[in-house]
Amino acid sequence: MTAIVGLRYLVTSGLFAWLTRRVRPGLYAKLNPQIRREIYWSLLSAAIYGIPAGIVAWGWQNAGWTAIYTDVAQYPVWYLPLSVLAYLFAHDTWFYWTHRLMHRPWWFKTAHAVHHDSRPPTAWAAMSFLPWEALIGAAVIPVLVFFIPIHVGALLAVLMIMTIMGITNHMGWELFPRFMVHGALGRHLITATHHQKHHDAYKGNYGLYFRFWDKMCGTDLGLGTFGQRGGG
Repeated sequence: MTAIVGLRYLVTSGLFAWLTRRVRPGLYAKLNPQIRREIYWSLLSAAIYGIPAGIVAWGWQNAGWTAIYTDVAQYPVWYLPLSVLAYLFAHDTWFYWTHRLMHRPWWFKTAHAVHHDSRPPTAWAAMSFLPWEALIGAAVIPVLVFFIPIHVGALLAVLMIMTIMGITNHMGWELFPRFMVHGALGRHLITATHHQKHHDAYKGNYGLYFRFWDKMCGTDLGLGTFGQRGGG
């Protein structure tokens, strides 16, 4: 599982890094030393993420420990998207509160400083964590599969969304067009323009998928300033 998580990181981050070089040539110029550090810390994080993922995979296939199911008829069809949303909201809640904690001085130095060493972040930075932060982040999805039933396909969708949003939020440019980012969708979902503000200010905008907790707790700083594709 560690190899799978690492390969997933290299393929997806590599794809979006390649896209960045095509769409925003020169954006990562002179950042090669930083990118090498991001890849190092991310592969170390992948090794940590792979441990609970391997336990879950073994428990599902051999011991029946988890609430993962394969028969779509086991639950109503409407439960499929609901389960994805439930996982994303639970993950976002965990991420918001632990991320906010990690911006307190002791926690920042111990767990989170490496992530903010990426200035500006690149497509390789999404998993660039110190081991403590990787452990905190790796725990939530494996815990959820023991309590919230989810189809294996829906779980793969959650992991895909987690991976893509983690990477695109750190690319240093906005993938989505301006009308989406500044429209109704952008008022609720997090994209790079929102998360870049967090990296600029070192506070606020703590969420991963949704702006719900930031708005609820008064930590939403709004959007950053770099341009959107097709928008400026």
